[in-house]
Amino acid sequence: MKLSGLQTLVAALEEGSLRGGARRLGLSQPAMSKSLRELEREVGAPLLLRSTTGVTATAQGRVLYEHACVVARELGSALQTIEQLGGKMSGQLCVGAVPLAVLVLIPETMRTFGRAYPDIQLRLREELYVAQLTDLRAGEVDIVLGPIPEGLPFGEFHVEPLLPVEMAVVVGKHHPLAQCRSLAELQSARWVFTSASGHSGYAKLLFERHGLQAPEPVAMVNSTLGLYALIGGGDCVGLMPMPIATHPAALAFTDIVPIQEGRLNLTLGAIVRQESLLKPMVRHFLSHLHRAAHHARD
Repeated sequence: MKLSGLQTLVAALEEGSLRGGARRLGLSQPAMSKSLRELEREVGAPLLLRSTTGVTATAQGRVLYEHACVVARELGSALQTIEQLGGKMSGQLCVGAVPLAVLVLIPETMRTFGRAYPDIQLRLREELYVAQLTDLRAGEVDIVLGPIPEGLPFGEFHVEPLLPVEMAVVVGKHHPLAQCRSLAELQSARWVFTSASGHSGYAKLLFERHGLQAPEPVAMVNSTLGLYALIGGGDCVGLMPMPIATHPAALAFTDIVPIQEGRLNLTLGAIVRQESLLKPMVRHFLSHLHRAAHHARD
């Protein structure tokens, strides 16, 4: 199976038409069509549904498209690593980071890293909850910055601790629950979890560490704006890192609940796939992250 055939499939589906895909790849439309017909013959199944409005994927085409995207990312990553090993420090570095890391680590890291490697472009994706590490496993991000999850599979990832993190229970300004003094008093509250599902999340971890049954969340978010809106503008309870919960912008809309159990203590760290350590830009970025973490602790 030729890489060029896979590239035509990806381009056609992402552009939504053969004409758009051909333009993206610098091909004529007949050449584009020929490449796709050859790919369909090789696979032995139709890959595209053609109509007057463009193209969409068949079930078989969707499967091949998803695998083709992985192949393209891995090949691009390999070529980028080879260039960097040869001394050409350029390309893109994709980082998934929780808001705390964006606030206290990314600015200083990019100040020093960007000065040292001006031809490397940072792509930053915000994540509120990183325990599933789906994007990292898929190769869609090079580095994840967030609280280090418990029970990571041994040997799958390389983990570097950076900073201690305290997560505080937060409610909207003047909310009646701001007077609560124990976690048990908050079990029946309307909780919002920063989680991909109600079966995980930092709030669930907080309850479990104190031997309590975690409540079922009324909402799950992976957006800072969503978290602020549901807590500061609604009647929900949630967790926020202390540097964010005590930020003047947050204190105008939220209160920290002084429960006797205290805060949830976590460790903010950098998580990468083992094979990503071969990339010079990843190793250099980790080094600058440690410098930024040291700067933040001072």
